[in-house]
Amino acid sequence: MTEPAKGSEAPDFTLPGDGGSEIRLSDFRGKMVVLFFYPKNDTSGCTAEAIDFTAFKPEFDVLDTVLLGMSPDSPKSHDKFKNKHALTVNLVSDQEKETLQAYGVWVEKSMYGRKYMGVERSTFLIDETGRIAEVWRKVKVPGHAQAVLDATKALKKND
Repeated sequence: MTEPAKGSEAPDFTLPGDGGSEIRLSDFRGKMVVLFFYPKNDTSGCTAEAIDFTAFKPEFDVLDTVLLGMSPDSPKSHDKFKNKHALTVNLVSDQEKETLQAYGVWVEKSMYGRKYMGVERSTFLIDETGRIAEVWRKVKVPGHAQAVLDATKALKKND
């Protein structure tokens, strides 16, 4: 399966979200969507990334852009994570890992010589028509949310 690239149609999904919600990507047509994939709730990098996106949420709101964070954690785990850190981004649960695989972010990783499957921290900026406008792979957290905001602003300016 080829992973989606810039300019291609973003794979649609319908998955459980935090707070008992159901989140369908196609419901956001007409808005831009920042879809950020992260490995695990409440780990240092993932927490920092979610807090950074939460901090910029008012600016994304002005740009009519939805923030969705996705990991294989359960919806219950997402609720705890959101409450603990006062997160305002929507969190999506992909326990079956089908959407993670569709976006090419469920990959073999290695730590201390041990190989395992996990989420490669990645972000996709999806335009109002459901096409991928920008892709960030192997994301380093510091400054990332700002870079995504800058790219969103640039795209909006060119509308």
